[in-house]
Amino acid sequence: MTDIIQLLPDHIANQIAAGEVIQRPASAVKELLENAVDAGADEIKLIINDAGKALIQVIDNGKGMSVTDARMAFERHATSKISNIEDLFRIKTMGFRGEALASIAAVAEVEMKTRRDLDEAGLYLEIENSLVKKQEPVAVPVGTSIAMKNLFFNVPARRNFLKSNAAELRHIVDEFIRVAMSFPNIFFSFTSNGQEVFHLDKGTLKQRIVQLLGNNYNAKLVPVQEQTDYMNIYGFVGKPETAKKTRGDQYFFVNNRFIKSAYLNHAVMNAFNEMIGKDSFPMYALFIDLDPAQLDINVHPTKQEIKFEDEKIVYAFVQSAVKHALAQFSITPTLDFDLDGSIQSLDAISKPFTEEKRSSASTSSLFNTFTQKNQSHFIEGRSELKHWKEFYEGSAAPATGPVSDTTIRSAVAQPQPDTSHAFQLLNSFIVVQHNRGYLLLHQQNAHERVLYERFNNAVAGKPIATQSSLFPATLELSVMDAVMLQDLLPDLQQLGYLLEPFGNQTFVIQGTPADVDQGNERTAIEKLLEQFKHFSSELKFSKREKLIRSMALQQSVKAGVQLGAKEMQTLLDELFQCSTPNITPNGKPTYLEFKKDELDKLFGR
Repeated sequence: MTDIIQLLPDHIANQIAAGEVIQRPASAVKELLENAVDAGADEIKLIINDAGKALIQVIDNGKGMSVTDARMAFERHATSKISNIEDLFRIKTMGFRGEALASIAAVAEVEMKTRRDLDEAGLYLEIENSLVKKQEPVAVPVGTSIAMKNLFFNVPARRNFLKSNAAELRHIVDEFIRVAMSFPNIFFSFTSNGQEVFHLDKGTLKQRIVQLLGNNYNAKLVPVQEQTDYMNIYGFVGKPETAKKTRGDQYFFVNNRFIKSAYLNHAVMNAFNEMIGKDSFPMYALFIDLDPAQLDINVHPTKQEIKFEDEKIVYAFVQSAVKHALAQFSITPTLDFDLDGSIQSLDAISKPFTEEKRSSASTSSLFNTFTQKNQSHFIEGRSELKHWKEFYEGSAAPATGPVSDTTIRSAVAQPQPDTSHAFQLLNSFIVVQHNRGYLLLHQQNAHERVLYERFNNAVAGKPIATQSSLFPATLELSVMDAVMLQDLLPDLQQLGYLLEPFGNQTFVIQGTPADVDQGNERTAIEKLLEQFKHFSSELKFSKREKLIRSMALQQSVKAGVQLGAKEMQTLLDELFQCSTPNITPNGKPTYLEFKKDELDKLFGR
């Protein structure tokens, strides 16, 4: 009987270990950027080709390496940060495991050039499959340049699991932002396929946040600053009006390392309690400094999850620091005149609306005129209802697709409503009689179902017609949103939107769906992207499914909008032509049925 247990060959062991550290191009970007920071660089350049699949290069002006150090850096468990077990609990550098370069060399072709200040010549190394193919002196400036090419060239199965270029680029931008935000005293640049995406000059933390997350935050950041003997916290939170429906712009750093912590996020959300909606997420970039002995950052291969020795103290400290900052802001609000949104910080918005003021306002003639004549409903609904009739003409046939539980539920015989006698209730519901009683429809839910099936047909091969814009609008986005929109352009064209990239995160809106009123295209697309990001947390949906759900939700007629008889009838007719008329794509009911015999029972008949 022969023995069956044997040691793995080094190159296979390295590839397995690499799987923990290098899961996608963004993982390698993170490790290389952190190494550059640890090298003491104050200029770091990231160069990407083909979303990191063809090339990831990081060039820094740090201290460089000796010949021996350069060779040792590619060995597993080789590190300059730890010499005994106690060092593991005093870590203040970004990298320390000694796995990054070894992992990268196991799954990519690597070229490294490095030189120390005291060396006349630098070193050039070429490594493939963890083996050194070439080593020679080279003339290079002080610092290190590492280029990794053809990621996963020797692990085709891993390469096949990579997403689209736009999706992988989003992850790379994420990692770049996390490192660049931590070190505003370092110059960073990021170039993708020859185009500079970020050029971040050294500056203050506030300047770096605005450079990374967009100019709309420029005058909408509240400083957070608290110090104790146990820990310090500093950074910024967004004013309540900057809260979004997605949790994208939320960053926690502990000792300058980005971390993910649902626990600390809950502390910030509590601090914003009653200042923002329950379905909204505040922006924050908060930095916690505390003794490394009080935490363990070695609990996860990516080092993004950490354990605090006393979580409750940290939670309470974060919550009170943010609350204190927001309280100071509300007492002495700052006026932001340099942005269009400056009205948000005027007294009328930022100061509490007391009972005295409420009473005074409600008795004013202006208030009575608007409420008595329902003018607010007309004002809110006018732009959305223009071309309502045309919107429904030529509606697509019911969508077909795989049978789902929702389809089965809708297979039950549907009521036959008398749409000619419908009426609106509270500008939000539609009451319509049918053969067994009456239906109470929620107008937004119903419209959402109609639009969803219409858009589903469009992406399945019946594109929605596009009308060219007479005066094309330009749309300027943050880098993350621009990358996302680029990925959605083909599907958006099927849905009637024609957008063209115009360089520097700018797009030109050349056309919109023929049956949608023109004039607010820019806002519509911004809201669509925000809604799409919200759905992106639902991993079970495809990109296309998220997009059509987002559009249906965003374009549906809202509760509070007054509808005419013809508009109600059209909506009802379209709803009951749907394959699944009784629920929205998210499973909410579009109508409730009240049967005559049940109504009789309520009155004792």
